[in-house]
Amino acid sequence: MIRLHHIPGSRSIRVLWLLEELNLPADIRIWSLTDGSLRSPEFLAMSPAGRVPALEIDGRTIFESGAIIQYLTEREGKLAPKPGASDRADFLEWISFAETQAYQFQALNIQHIFLRPPEARSIPLMRLDTKRLALTADALERHLSHQDYLLASGFSAADCMMGFNMGATFRYLRRERYPALAAYAARTQARPAWQRALSIGGDGDIYEKDFYEIPDG
Repeated sequence: MIRLHHIPGSRSIRVLWLLEELNLPADIRIWSLTDGSLRSPEFLAMSPAGRVPALEIDGRTIFESGAIIQYLTEREGKLAPKPGASDRADFLEWISFAETQAYQFQALNIQHIFLRPPEARSIPLMRLDTKRLALTADALERHLSHQDYLLASGFSAADCMMGFNMGATFRYLRRERYPALAAYAARTQARPAWQRALSIGGDGDIYEKDFYEIPDG
């Protein structure tokens, strides 16, 4: 049995999406961001940083979405270039780049949504992190202006890593500035496996606004 430890709207939906792309049934265990359970001995034994995803598979538990993505594609022999292939390095780069980008919108999530009271926010940091997020989006816009997916060969598990990011990225960057990236977001999110993952795992309730402006100050 495969079991995915998951929080709706979090990075763990990357793994749920890939499981659906690979047609791998899994038991989904839902955790909460707010009830302290991610700091329980039970969960920390599976994921030492107290974060989802964690995947129980093949008699062990794997944590970190990038590592899980690589493990599953190698296990199944699908949706990734094989070691030694000419585009294997590109695949690995984009998996890591997805986490580089995710760090930026995570920082913005903290500033815009989670810090209380609002006076605790740092407007200079919000501006800086928005610029850093824009740098990643600019790079993706250039790359995707001439191909549909991250790899020229077509959809891969790297797109499960990156496609998840789009929902948060466009909470902080204007979609109309990035037509190729917006088209990529629409393309990935139209995939049946993504739609199934959302219906199974939920999309969370972090965001109350379609777009978050940097406050004046």
